[in-house]
Amino acid sequence: MKHSDIAVDYKVMEISSRVFKDGERIPFKYTYDGENCNPPLDIKRIPPGTRCLAIIMEDVDTQLATRAHWIVWNIPSTHYINENNVHGNVGVNDYLQQNYVGPCLLAGKHRYHFKIYALDQLLDLTSRSGKMALEKVMSEHIIGFGELVGYYENNNNG
Repeated sequence: MKHSDIAVDYKVMEISSRVFKDGERIPFKYTYDGENCNPPLDIKRIPPGTRCLAIIMEDVDTQLATRAHWIVWNIPSTHYINENNVHGNVGVNDYLQQNYVGPCLLAGKHRYHFKIYALDQLLDLTSRSGKMALEKVMSEHIIGFGELVGYYENNNNG
């Protein structure tokens, strides 16, 4: 099967936050250097038939590969993710931690993508699962997707 034979059929969701707009700086409070708590997220246009949501938050500007900071699945379908509080299964991020790790870097500017997926069924994953396992299991069950991008810039020289 060629890539052009594959059709992706999902609804586009609208993701926003009360603490930063798409493309803006993520407030210090939500960084590793701050309180290291996840920002509140609003979700609009969740498709009918959504059984749960999943979140992958990642830094796309690392030198080698994208770095996952936050992985959550089986979040009950909701239009609001609370600050510092997510009801779902938290997976292991690329820092080998089972929690939110906010934006962190010694110097420079990095973009962080908060990707939210609407899924048509609950996922059967172990609590020690990471991004690759989540992506594999949810790939056949995505019915909606949206993302919010923010950046963090630290002008320290280390």
